[in-house]
Amino acid sequence: MKTNLTQYWRLYLLTLVLGIGGTLQYGIQVSIMTSPAKHIQNFVNQTWLSRYGVPVGDSTSTLIWSFMVSTLCVGGLAGSFHGRTLPVKYGRKTAMQINNVVAILAAVLMMFSRMANSFEMILIGRFMYGYNAGLGINVHLMYLGESAPKRLRGFLSLTSSMYLSCGKLLGQVIGIKDLMGTEDLWPYLLAFSGLPAILQFLLLLYFPETPRYLYIDKGDEEGCKKALRWLWQEEDVNLKLELEDMRKERESAQAEKAKAMLDVFRSRSVRWQMLALLIPCAGLQFCGINAIYFYAFHIFRESGVADEKMQYLSLGIGTTELITVTICAFIIDRAGRKKLLGFGYLFMGIMMSVLIVMLTLKDLYPWMPYLNIALLFTVICVYGLGPSGGSMCLPADLFLQVWRPAAFAVGGVINWVSLFAIGMVFPYVVEGMGQFCFLIFVGYCTFSATFMLYFIPETKGKTSMEITEDFNKLNFKNSSPEPENGIGMFATKL
Repeated sequence: MKTNLTQYWRLYLLTLVLGIGGTLQYGIQVSIMTSPAKHIQNFVNQTWLSRYGVPVGDSTSTLIWSFMVSTLCVGGLAGSFHGRTLPVKYGRKTAMQINNVVAILAAVLMMFSRMANSFEMILIGRFMYGYNAGLGINVHLMYLGESAPKRLRGFLSLTSSMYLSCGKLLGQVIGIKDLMGTEDLWPYLLAFSGLPAILQFLLLLYFPETPRYLYIDKGDEEGCKKALRWLWQEEDVNLKLELEDMRKERESAQAEKAKAMLDVFRSRSVRWQMLALLIPCAGLQFCGINAIYFYAFHIFRESGVADEKMQYLSLGIGTTELITVTICAFIIDRAGRKKLLGFGYLFMGIMMSVLIVMLTLKDLYPWMPYLNIALLFTVICVYGLGPSGGSMCLPADLFLQVWRPAAFAVGGVINWVSLFAIGMVFPYVVEGMGQFCFLIFVGYCTFSATFMLYFIPETKGKTSMEITEDFNKLNFKNSSPEPENGIGMFATKL
């Protein structure tokens, strides 16, 4: 009898290919601008001086740099909106390849920006990279969730978080001064994301479209079976349960178009699914992890770490997150999403409460800063084991096929808007509240933990239709559900 490793080797290879051009790209773009920041700002100043004959003002320079950083979020928001339409119209595979072309064009702009003496090319390139990340996250997760068998769905969906953490670490590694974070190489550093895009574009040519898209959206049962046999290496007799689940889902969505984003907010049929998506997706930004990363250098400096060594400690933080997210991938199908998310938020809130006290008392004893470093790494470990890993696969788990593209778009919009809001507001919050800014995140973590543990059903080991039935008990509580767009027929009355 074949083991999972040998039987599903093609599916695992698909997971690798999707990660290369999916969430890995997002992770790279989140971290890659830190190292060359000084070189890019000098380039902006030199370009301004050559054009206008006067140095750029401090406020103008700061504004241009802020736009370069935040444009990624604007592009990500645009990509998330298209995450609802492109995968439906062209399929998951073609949408991902279109997305690769965007990243390749962005890389070309970055590479030739210095030669063209144009910092505007960097702005446009950052927007395009943001678009690539916003669309890529959605399609990556959609592709994986619709290609994986039930027993591997959690593990394979969570590999997206592993690639995200790997991308953050990779962006930090190639950006250090000993590699590409130099005055001569920074345009090539910014163009690095073109390489994963080219690689994924070519490799995807050898993989099929997702089985669920072929069957449910296109009605191509034979194409679906062919894709399943190729990916899973199963005979038709062993695919009956999967095909039966798809048949039920197709019947529930018969004669329907894919839902719009507003439908996710307005429809009673997915009200609790939407809440279960919204709170953790916003929690990826509002759980305090950005505050932890912000305070990390402050804590390291107080412990006597030299500035030139900071970049190596930041690599340690990235490595810690990658390791814990990888561990989460192997335990999620045993522990379940509900426990990992709920207890993850709970323990993050507890550890940040302790960190607030320790930061307040840091001057009492010389060993306090070292304890704060340990607390910082502990919070990152909990984040990787819970919220970071468990949140990424929620849209694929919670929503049926007709709702899934819109759900992914909603999740992406929430993530990018939250990231933009944190980036704009957080520096002022830190300036005004100091270490007590963590109280805001402690409150959000406590609320999220309570919501996930007490109100949301577990999805571990269940089919899409079984998960829908569980949520219908909440959506139609104390009332008789009427069929709404084909969903209500599977509701369970209370």
